Formats: sequence, C-alpha cells, structure tokens
Amino acid sequence: MSAAFEHAAPLLLFALVGAAFVAGLVDAVVGGGGLVQIPALFTAFPGQPPATLFGTNKLASVFGTANAAWRYGRRIAMPWTTVLPAAAAAFAMSYAGAAAVAWLPRDALRPLILLLLVLAAVYTLWRKDFGSLHRPSRDGRNAFFAACLLGGAIGFYDGFFGPGTGSFLIFLFVRFFGFDFLHASAAAKVVNVATNLAALLFFLPAGHVLLGLGIAMAVANIAGSTAGAWLALRHGSGFVRGVFLFVVGTLILRFAWDTFAA
Repeated sequence: MSAAFEHAAPLLLFALVGAAFVAGLVDAVVGGGGLVQIPALFTAFPGQPPATLFGTNKLASVFGTANAAWRYGRRIAMPWTTVLPAAAAAFAMSYAGAAAVAWLPRDALRPLILLLLVLAAVYTLWRKDFGSLHRPSRDGRNAFFAACLLGGAIGFYDGFFGPGTGSFLIFLFVRFFGFDFLHASAAAKVVNVATNLAALLFFLPAGHVLLGLGIAMAVANIAGSTAGAWLALRHGSGFVRGVFLFVVGTLILRFAWDTFAA
C-alpha cells in the first residue's frame, strides 16, 4: 500500500471514493468519468507526479468500465463483429499513444479537440433522430476495417491525451456504424476496457500507480458503473443522448478554458 494512501486524511479518502462513484456512474452512461476523477486526484495529491495520478485513475476506471460492459452485454445484443476489431486496434494503439507522450506536444492538440467536440455537439443537436434507432449500416470486411480504423485512432488518442474518449467513441459508433446511443455506449465500454488495460501495461511496470488508493477507488467505480448501466438500460437511447450532450458540453467548456486561459 502506497505511503500517499496510508497518510491521507480519512475525509480526503472519502471524497476520492465519492468522486470515483460519480465517475463510474457517468462513465457507464456516456464516458467522461475522467472529468470527475482526474481533477479529484490532482487536488488531493498535488505533489504526486502526473503520471502516477493518471495511472491511478486508469486502475480505478478499468474495473468500473469492465463492469459496465458486462452489464450491457447481459441485456442487449452486443455487435461483437464490430466491437472486437475496434477493441483490438484500440489496445495496440493506446500503448503507442502513451509512449508517444514523451516526444509529441500534447497541448498542440487542444484547439483541434475543442473543434471536434463542438462539431459533434452541433451535429447531434441538428439531427434530432441521431442515434434514436439501432440500424447497423456496415457488415463483413467493410465493417472490420472501419472498426479497426476507428478503434486505432481513438485508442491512440486515449493513450496520448484521454479526456472525452468515451464520448468520441459513442459519437463515431452512431455516426459511422448506425448504432443507437444505447448500443454505441455499450460498444464504447468494451473499447475503453482495452485502452485502459493497455495504458496500465505502461503505467504499472513504471510504478506510476497508487495501488491501495486505486483499489479503493475501483470498488467505488464499480458501484457507480452499476448504477449508471442500470439507468441507461432502464431509460434507453433518449436518456443516453441527453447525458451525452451534457458531458460533451462540459468537455467543450473545459477545453475552451484550458485553451484560451493558457
């Protein structure tokens, strides 16, 4: 158990566990749990290296995301012929993205990501029926290569930068594969599990994880993801679409602040 975890005040640990629960809930619906969990970790441990806090976040998140994927898979028909190639490509490229952090300027991506988020929000608002029906539009070899391309691109982004990965995945599954928001959210969870595992393969051997804290937050993340998956399955694609727009709007505000305030 890490020294940082052992010496943290009980109230601080309670706040982090609470943040992990909320992050798991949001993540299970549309992704974006990092908006809650990562700032909480940086606020609690300002003296820790950023890589260690990102690694701890990934450890907590991977369990909640896997739990959500399992719960979705029990209730809806998972489009595995699309999801598995995307997950495999995302796994490989997420590790490559994490390794690329050392030699590529991450901050240069902020304006581009902000633009993409705005376009995704505008498109979703403009198309009122966007993601309301599940009508997969690709099959066979075409679907396989498109899934690999999507998974690889988003996997690299998640390993390299991270925020908004789940939201981008959902938008792309709806836009390019004809999924509704519920099936797109379920598919995004499987791909996110792959990217989180790949990132952990980079962070764990380097010692960039507060293990005790990460396990405690993982338990809370699982509880939150259970609640989030239940809400999404109970209320369907319309609910997921609404939460998606809220999370994307929050991401836009955050990236606008980070880009222009800097």
